[in-house]
Amino acid sequence: MRNMDRRRFFGAVGAGAAGIMAAQRLAQAALVWPISPERETKMARIPIALQLYSVRDDAAKDLPGVLKAVAKMGYEGVEFAGYYGWSGTDLRKLLDDNGLRCAGTHIGLETLQGAEFEKSVEFHKTIGNKFPIVPGLAEEYRSSREAWLKAAEVFNELADKLAPLGMRTGYHNHNIEFQPLGGELPWDTFFGHTKQAVVMQMDTGNAMSGGADPVPFLERYPNRAATVHLKPYSASLAKQDPGAGFRPLIGEDELPWADIFRLCETTGGTEWYIVEYESDKYPPMQAVDLCLQKLKEMGK
Repeated sequence: MRNMDRRRFFGAVGAGAAGIMAAQRLAQAALVWPISPERETKMARIPIALQLYSVRDDAAKDLPGVLKAVAKMGYEGVEFAGYYGWSGTDLRKLLDDNGLRCAGTHIGLETLQGAEFEKSVEFHKTIGNKFPIVPGLAEEYRSSREAWLKAAEVFNELADKLAPLGMRTGYHNHNIEFQPLGGELPWDTFFGHTKQAVVMQMDTGNAMSGGADPVPFLERYPNRAATVHLKPYSASLAKQDPGAGFRPLIGEDELPWADIFRLCETTGGTEWYIVEYESDKYPPMQAVDLCLQKLKEMGK
């Protein structure tokens, strides 16, 4: 095909049209939720953070040492899943001292409700976090399709309260969200009834473990994936051994990474890639270092 001038010409025309269409999709998405200046100037360069749950035992023993090591590996930020007894002020100093940014936190929904709301907001402001993400829901919000619709209402209300403060809450999946409930996938029930401001934090490995390819969901909900968990998974290994699915490193698994990156960097509205590794194949600190190097090899 490359030796045929006519096909080369039409290929170039097609590529130009595709570029125009991509730009149109970006413009349409920006009308719904404005793209931040940072994303606008770095559309193809999304910073990479580490979900500290990946190295939770090490962090519990020596958080300053972990953050120093993580920064040295080349990570630009971290997402918290617990604070190990550190105050917001001290956490912010640890981040600043290591040139790291807060890419988000995993929190309980109750910390954004009632009397806890203002206290939580102040904490997130202190550590520089604009993405307080809920990684799981109580049974009352996930036991039925109606329960998921109730959860959507709660998140819509929170989105309205957080928007003037420059923050966005969102939801992080495991695998239950991709098992039909009430004639629909809970993921679609929830994100089909939440506002654009509610972040769709897709965990790629968890989705695959639930039998779901992340790509159609990234396509279906443009400009919602402000932060994305890059977690490896191999369905073929899981068939041989249920505990083996999460063992490969990023890029050594069966995820459609090229399509995931393409969507995140065009219509996804993604501001952070967040590495999370959950397996005992490697020591945790070694595993997250290897995953980052794999991403760099992939051009990220």
